[in-house]
Amino acid sequence: QVQLVESGGGAVQAGGSLRLSCAVSEFIYRSYCMGWFRQLPGKEREAVATINSDGGAIYADSVKGRFTISKDKAKTTMDLQMNDLTPEDTAMYSCAAECIDCAGRYCDLSADFGYWGQGTQVTVSS
Repeated sequence: QVQLVESGGGAVQAGGSLRLSCAVSEFIYRSYCMGWFRQLPGKEREAVATINSDGGAIYADSVKGRFTISKDKAKTTMDLQMNDLTPEDTAMYSCAAECIDCAGRYCDLSADFGYWGQGTQVTVSS
């Protein structure tokens, strides 16, 4: 059973920072493509960033230079450091994982993820 447990999130003023964390099993950490997504009510889910099993990262244009996706081997987590936040970053953020690059496919923002965390709210006030 694949489980993804998110932590972090909360409320911050514009210009501030938050860090999200997604805990996974060691197998998932080592083998799966993982990513962060966000969604506002009534809107489509947006891919924020992905990271492959080797640590290669891809970012949405809207977060490049402000967000950093990474993996922590000791904790087997995938993290998202979010800096210089704006009200437009307000959304429900979810982590996801899937055997994509481990199946020979490309781990990128358009990849099809099958395993999801419960989501954590990020609210940025102006």
